[in-house]
Amino acid sequence: MGTDTSFPRVAVLGAGSWGTALAALACAQSDTLLWARDPAVVQAINDTTRHPRHLTDINLPPSLQATSSLDDALAHVCAPSDCPGLIILGVPVSGLDDICLKLQAYLQDRPRTTDLAVVWTCKGFQPDTGQLPHEIASRRLAGLSGIGLGVLSGPSFANEVARGFPVALTLASDQAWVAAAGTAALHGPNARIYSSTDIIGVEVGGAMKNIMAIACGISDGLGLGDNARAALITRGLAEIQRLGLALGGQPETFAGLTGMGDLVLTATGALSRNRQVGLAIAQGQSLEQILATGMTAEGVRCARAALALGRSKGVELPVTDAVCQVLFHGLAPSQAVKTLLSRDSRPESGDSR
Repeated sequence: MGTDTSFPRVAVLGAGSWGTALAALACAQSDTLLWARDPAVVQAINDTTRHPRHLTDINLPPSLQATSSLDDALAHVCAPSDCPGLIILGVPVSGLDDICLKLQAYLQDRPRTTDLAVVWTCKGFQPDTGQLPHEIASRRLAGLSGIGLGVLSGPSFANEVARGFPVALTLASDQAWVAAAGTAALHGPNARIYSSTDIIGVEVGGAMKNIMAIACGISDGLGLGDNARAALITRGLAEIQRLGLALGGQPETFAGLTGMGDLVLTATGALSRNRQVGLAIAQGQSLEQILATGMTAEGVRCARAALALGRSKGVELPVTDAVCQVLFHGLAPSQAVKTLLSRDSRPESGDSR
């Protein structure tokens, strides 16, 4: 397969905040169609250039069109072309298997008119199995003729991307043409796209940083200061790298956009939902009260799976363990901090714990 850099057709499946923001980014230079389940959302986007539920104060590009027909969205990106098409899966981890199953049914018998890069954006572990997104997607889509797989991740808030603010992201795939297709569609004046072959490292960084952001929110909510936040970010990054290496990730990935970069943004940014969960916990709200408001945060969904993975690999995850104790076992946030501080001192360099 080649690495044609002409602009591909793009279909974004999922019209949540991030899917909509990426569709707005892609349509600046690529023929882009956004799929939403709800016809009312589609009508609002097409008629008013506004999303009625997400990013509601942002005018989307007039060239962005939406559809509630999955078949139409896939037909759009499967149209004959000299360059690969790009399918962006803008769904959470909980919805990834379902959308990949639908893709499998559509794509397995299609006439091969063009190659297709399928790229997911979700960050987390599957709560029941501990699987990373690439394991879920590969089970359904790997081996289909002309289909390449990858993950798009990095420090990014949907609100800023949809407004056209600068962003840098990483697209990881073991097939160079997949990264080239994603770069052709998304790289431009407002977005810098880097490539990587480390799918595991990129995904582990994206999953674990949400848990660390909850811890930083708790620390900030308790008023523990900037020093404590810096310590949590630094030791959190070491924890992310330990698990990532144990699962097969590459060391340099965790110093990059999808490691340190995403962690710093999510642990400190005011728009971070995971940090907001930590703040609310520190202020005395229960997890049930927080979730009842409709707030969703992947760090809550995947914390127990991450801890179980660490134990299965013999990797200590003290910050993750503390977050799980607070979220699910009633440990007081102040006691969790004391538990972390009471751990034995050890050399920082080469620390395996």
